Formats: sequence, C-alpha cells, structure tokens
Amino acid sequence: MNSVADITMKAHLQGLAETKPAPIQNISGKFAEALKDSLSEVNQAQIAADRAAEQVAAGKTKNLHEAMIKLEEADISLRMVVQVRNKVVEAYQEVMRMQV
Repeated sequence: MNSVADITMKAHLQGLAETKPAPIQNISGKFAEALKDSLSEVNQAQIAADRAAEQVAAGKTKNLHEAMIKLEEADISLRMVVQVRNKVVEAYQEVMRMQV
C-alpha cells in the first residue's frame, strides 16, 4: 500500500514539474487591465448617478426611483473599490513587514 502512495506522489510531483508558471509580465498586465476596467466601470456609475441627480434636480425627469437606484449603485461600487484598496494596502504593508 505504501508503494501505491509513492507512485501517486511521484506522478503528482512530475505533473507539477511539467507545468510552467505564467510570466510575471502577463499576470501583472492582466491584473492592471482588470483593475483599470473596474475603475472605469465605477467612474461610469458615478457619472451616470450625477447625471440622474442633475436631471431630477432640474425637473427634466420625474423618475426619482431610477435616480436613487443609480446613486445607490454608484455608492456601493465606490465602497467596494475603497475596500479593495484598503486590502491591497494592508497586504503591501504585511509584505513589507516580512523579514527576509
């Protein structure tokens, strides 16, 4: 029974050795692109919420419900971005505290 586990472990380790990690540039580029896209979406939500609030205030529309929904969506997305930023800063600080 012990030899079966050894074979399985050996096969598993060989499988790991055959895989090549993705280049760092590709990973950082994908992360940067995803971050850029997310921030762009949050910005668009903020702009749409501002326009909706302006239209309600100017009396151009009477659809207060849609304006409030857009404002809440923008608020929630901004809160999420702030929390992600906080987690990234916290992770960076933790890495910087590590002793080499």
